[in-house]
Amino acid sequence: MLSGIIQFLYYALVTNFPFNSFISAFGSTVGQFVLTASLRSQVNPQNREQFKTVSPQRAFADFALGSIVLHFFVFNFLG
Repeated sequence: MLSGIIQFLYYALVTNFPFNSFISAFGSTVGQFVLTASLRSQVNPQNREQFKTVSPQRAFADFALGSIVLHFFVFNFLG
């Protein structure tokens, strides 16, 4: 989260010249944060009641595949 805040402050205070670069980096940071939060909530033993059908291995596989797809789109957006 700190990385996203730093990127936004740099964009707002210094320059916004490579706008595609900012959007890609910020989107990647926010997307990875969301994927990580989702993984943590799925593998937390206290949340076992809400995720009865999702094993920890399945949650990690979803996280890994989601990360690959996210970074593929970010890489393509950079041009």
